Amino acid sequence: MSDSSAQTIASKSVRRTSRAFWVGLCRAFGGALVFGLPLLMTMEMWELGGAAERERLALLFILSIPLLVGLSHYAGFEETFGMLDDVVDAFVALAIGFVTSAGILWLFGVIGPETSWDVIITKVSIQAVPGSIGALLAASQFGTAEEEEEEQNRFTRYDGELFLMAAGAIFFAFNLAPTDEMVVIAQQMSDVQAVGLALLSLVVMHAFVYAVQFSGTPETAEGTPRWSLFLRFSIPGYAIALLMSLYILWTFGRLDGLSLQAAAATTVVLGFPAAIGAAAARLVI
Repeated sequence: MSDSSAQTIASKSVRRTSRAFWVGLCRAFGGALVFGLPLLMTMEMWELGGAAERERLALLFILSIPLLVGLSHYAGFEETFGMLDDVVDAFVALAIGFVTSAGILWLFGVIGPETSWDVIITKVSIQAVPGSIGALLAASQFGTAEEEEEEQNRFTRYDGELFLMAAGAIFFAFNLAPTDEMVVIAQQMSDVQAVGLALLSLVVMHAFVYAVQFSGTPETAEGTPRWSLFLRFSIPGYAIALLMSLYILWTFGRLDGLSLQAAAATTVVLGFPAAIGAAAARLVI
């Protein structure tokens, strides 16, 4: 092969790589907007940015980094080849989340020249978390069929399944935890109704994927009993959904001042959509 032919091939390869990066970046901004917009237009989130404890929000932001690294591995907006690539993608997604959130909040008049830098940073930071998740999920939502098939092939390990459940649960919980309705519903429920909702959450979670066989259902060996799937996936998945709900409620201060019984009921209420998010993780991610 002549030197000119080799240079031509190398030039085409660079152009393809560059185009793939910019396509992935545009998808990431689109994902940040699509997934983050509901919260960007939620008044409770605006208030949380100014009233929530800074230490709790800082912890949320720190813990979101390993979540984003994992999402980059399973469904990043560009193909990665190792941990370093996943970490870089996670921070790129965070940057996209910050830029998107800051721009939209400014356009909505939520932040402006009169807003203190402390409030601006907290309001943008809390919104950047779901935006960055959306940025990383953009590949699976806006990608081609071939890309989606490649991503699905990565969801085969048991720990990967549990991670996806946690990601789906925390995304759904993040969208609903800031609202007052979670606490109001819990206050309206009796103990019997709370137990009934917990059981319904578990049943719906199991049926949503494994019984109804939605797209993205993990393949299981022929003859695998339903009780085995229930014990290995549904029960751990619901436990993960409850833990994610409890953590998000605590972060947003929704459990402050509540009795243990009221806090448990509120967690069960938020655990209902979080369980559905965990079960639907393969559809969303």
